[in-house]
Amino acid sequence: MQALVAAQPPAAGAAPSLECHMDIAALRKSYERDALDEGDAPAEPSALFARWFEQALASRLPEPNAMTLATVGADGRPSSRIVLVKGFDAQGIVWYSNYESRKGQELAGNPYAALQFHWVELERVVRIEGRVERASADESDAYYATRPLDSRLGAWASPQSRPIASRAWLVAEAAKAALRHGLEPPRPPFWGGYRLQPDRWEFWQGRKSRLHDRLVYRLQDDGRWQRERLAP
Repeated sequence: MQALVAAQPPAAGAAPSLECHMDIAALRKSYERDALDEGDAPAEPSALFARWFEQALASRLPEPNAMTLATVGADGRPSSRIVLVKGFDAQGIVWYSNYESRKGQELAGNPYAALQFHWVELERVVRIEGRVERASADESDAYYATRPLDSRLGAWASPQSRPIASRAWLVAEAAKAALRHGLEPPRPPFWGGYRLQPDRWEFWQGRKSRLHDRLVYRLQDDGRWQRERLAP
């Protein structure tokens, strides 16, 4: 692989260069840590997810609950961001956000989304698709009460996804929220939980020679899951 070479600063008035001085195409990694076989995969995808999630926790990965959330707006343009899963069970995957954020507005117009976990150190990916609904008010209240005080006040202060004047403005809004609500701020009416109810799961385990293991589960009309192996 070529050595990283320091780029020369652009001449005055010239457009900045996007040239990369590293041979990115030569980057390689051989995946040889584990395997995923049908005989070791349970009939219920949520059981396999729980197993993998517990292994991610046991491996002390940095933020094992971080996942990519992809939504689609009314204009047909997809968008993605990282959110933190805060719960999962047989009914779905739960996270929390501002309902008026970009993702909140897109989910209001198109209640289908995709999630992806990428546990790099375990050479694993989990992809989940399905319909999204808001968590109940009681569930959102219960989670909100467990958040640190600064996070609870921050939910009041931030008009998520909308332009703001400066960092100083945001800090000032947080201070105003603290004066207004004190030590026991209630949950903002524009903030709460979402639950994705999966109808498709895919489990990806990296393997040598790029012959990766991919098992997909699709929810059938009778409520059972159909499991298939996909080509890598």
